[in-house]
Amino acid sequence: MNILILGATGRVGSQIVTYALHDKHHVTVLVRNPEKIQINNQNLTIIQGNVLNKDDIVRAMHGIDVVISALNTDGTTTLSESMLFIIEAMENEGIQRIITIGTAGILQSRTTPNLLRYQSSESKRKSTRAAEEHHKVYELLKQSILDWTIVCPTYLPDGERVGRYRIERDFLPEGGAEISVPDTAEFTFKQIEASDYKKSRVGIAY
Repeated sequence: MNILILGATGRVGSQIVTYALHDKHHVTVLVRNPEKIQINNQNLTIIQGNVLNKDDIVRAMHGIDVVISALNTDGTTTLSESMLFIIEAMENEGIQRIITIGTAGILQSRTTPNLLRYQSSESKRKSTRAAEEHHKVYELLKQSILDWTIVCPTYLPDGERVGRYRIERDFLPEGGAEISVPDTAEFTFKQIEASDYKKSRVGIAY
């Protein structure tokens, strides 16, 4: 399978690249700084570019079967701005499947189900900026014709791969407090061939 991974130099994205190459997939990454990719693999194609450049996104999409976005917010609007380009390029290329990393803040609140967690008393975070960006992405994907899945981890320490975790559609698993980077990456990667959570958010925690 030909996989485009965005955010490939980040904590989760770099792990997803490793999983995908290990399974012998052809991986394309779009990165601003290619020197940050310290992998030499014949199945890895590195494209230098910026997710905020529409032409770079279009170039990276050629021949791709599935897109995984592990982009983070970085305190900017990069996430929502780039998603507009990503969706348009995917629709133009006829690519249906996208899996993105979101945040538990955009899952439904258990205490106030008509609100998202970041909008309710369930969230302990003082700043909602990141969650608001992820919320915009969620709305954009909902309005698209794509088969999307948003993986929504809670607190995300580096940690080890445990291989066992709880998942729940649209909600954070009850009492879930954290999930490691490797386990989040593993679950996200597995979604390339899974259909259980298409057009859904998925809460993930131990």
